[in-house]
Amino acid sequence: MKHQNLPKSLKKIAGFAGAIGATTLISFPAWSHLDSNSAVANANQNRQLAETVKTANQPARIAATKDIVATASGDPQFKTLTKALTAAGLVTTLQGKGPFTVFAPTDAAFAALPKGTLDDLLKPANKAKLTKILTYHVVPGSVVSTSLKSGDVKSVEGSPLKVTVTGGKVKVGAANVVKADVKASNGVIHVIDQVLLPPDAAK
Repeated sequence: MKHQNLPKSLKKIAGFAGAIGATTLISFPAWSHLDSNSAVANANQNRQLAETVKTANQPARIAATKDIVATASGDPQFKTLTKALTAAGLVTTLQGKGPFTVFAPTDAAFAALPKGTLDDLLKPANKAKLTKILTYHVVPGSVVSTSLKSGDVKSVEGSPLKVTVTGGKVKVGAANVVKADVKASNGVIHVIDQVLLPPDAAK
């Protein structure tokens, strides 16, 4: 817009103000970098949020990738079971693809065996007997608690396990399932309070 109708003095002021306005918009840092700074700030916030979500989800991903042996060895109530699996040479087997369902006795369950029984089973000379007992605690496939029904299921050892489901509680043989559905990458663990002995365990 031209300033033809303005006094000469006002024309100078108007022209000067227009020049200042244009120069300010072009060269003043706060204006020239506002959009780029906002974009960088938003990108940083998005990246930080992504890292927070990633960190929060990381434990779950790690837990899901642990096999049955790693899951058991990481739980302080399975020290004896882990030791027994090693003595029986079953670690590699239970680290395999599977899937497996393991009825896992706690340390307290092993401690409840008659005095001297566990020490005797852990001797190299009794490896076959120990293997027989431990594989009696394993069922092929990944069977979660909601799929367990009363009846017999065949163990990896070959003998049947009697499962009893009543009132929302599960028993395997004489043992109670005290914690169900401990997930592993190659199966599931159900924690039991007694050691299961196959019918011909004395052989």
